[in-house]
Amino acid sequence: MARIINLQKFSDERGSLTVVEKILPFEIKRFYYIYDVTSKRGGHRHKKTIQALMSLGGSCEVYVNNGQKEEIFLLDSPTKCLILEPEDWHTMDKFSEGSTLLVFSSEFYDKDDYIDEEY
Repeated sequence: MARIINLQKFSDERGSLTVVEKILPFEIKRFYYIYDVTSKRGGHRHKKTIQALMSLGGSCEVYVNNGQKEEIFLLDSPTKCLILEPEDWHTMDKFSEGSTLLVFSSEFYDKDDYIDEEY
């Protein structure tokens, strides 16, 4: 099931820094970011891809259904990292104005890895 990993934040008079290193349960093969969102995103799960989602600015809600449990996660801080397992059917919605969602992926894009049907 999906879970939140809290990332460490380093702050001083210059600002803040958050590092994603040796904490993800996979090797990063691809990353992308979602912004200027006007409607719900996602609506799928995967056969083998694991993903890590972080809101770099603003916020959004991520609905997750793994076939046994449904949960909504609020990503509203760059120190929250949501890990999605392949079986986690998910949608991203309720993006705040100016939000940016960063996604790290364990696999390169493969259209055959996507399962669109919810449980």
